[in-house]
Amino acid sequence: MSKWYIGNLNLQENRREKNGVTYYVRGVREVEGIRFERYAIKTHFIERGEDYVELARRYILPIYKPGDIAALGEKVISMCQNNTVEMKDVKLGFWAKFLSRFATRTKSGIGMDEPYKLQLAINMKGLPRILLGVFCGAVCRVFGVRGVFYRIVGKDVAGIDGFYKNSVFKAYHTLAVLNPRDPDGVCEKIEKELGIACMISDANDINIELLGRSPSLKDKSDEFLSELIKDNPAGQDDELTPFILIRDIGDAPAEPYKPVQYVSKEEAIKAHEAQVAAESETAESSDNAAKDGGGENSGENAG
Repeated sequence: MSKWYIGNLNLQENRREKNGVTYYVRGVREVEGIRFERYAIKTHFIERGEDYVELARRYILPIYKPGDIAALGEKVISMCQNNTVEMKDVKLGFWAKFLSRFATRTKSGIGMDEPYKLQLAINMKGLPRILLGVFCGAVCRVFGVRGVFYRIVGKDVAGIDGFYKNSVFKAYHTLAVLNPRDPDGVCEKIEKELGIACMISDANDINIELLGRSPSLKDKSDEFLSELIKDNPAGQDDELTPFILIRDIGDAPAEPYKPVQYVSKEEAIKAHEAQVAAESETAESSDNAAKDGGGENSGENAG
């Protein structure tokens, strides 16, 4: 991404309500000469096992118009499918502990520097393939070529999200979310039952990966659809806006929109690192307090 920001995208000035749905205007993006306005739809925190069709019915359908495109975050679809792994079910081994020391962390979130996430990747792909990816990635990085590790190990590993103790959502502290199963089928079902043209994307402040789309969007290129949300209008903080409604507004005036204040990449990364450090310190203090309290309780129970 060429633009960086700090914090939450949900500015109060951009908040709207219509037909019982709360959304935030995310501004106009011109793609192939067409002006598209984007609306980030506010939802509740979506738990495992919820029905994605009913979520689309509740949050998207009331403000959807024919010709609109809905971009669905891959994480909420996977949560609905319960395509997740709990940390307690991942047995941490030597190689995950060792290799994670050499991984790098980006502003978009935690990567393979989290040992449990790397262990899950080893469980999914096998140690030889992960070692090959690590070796080739390290060599290519010397020559300025990045992303080789994930090209070798596969999109499903790249799609692992979670095990992030600094997430604002506690559920993700000990939960990993995998890529959704049959994303094309999910989109087809939503379009068939609700008439909503949609796509599923894995987006962050670094890049975008399209995972699936409904039948009516099959003639649209990946480049076109990705460009519609290239600035990641869903956000990367605690916005709770996993559904983005995209509308061709032609020459019509756009809704009033106050843009977020952008900063340099260096400033954004510095702020992110400071936030992670502060949250880690708070979490460590809480853990220590819990241990102290636990010791007293254990003594009482033992007595």
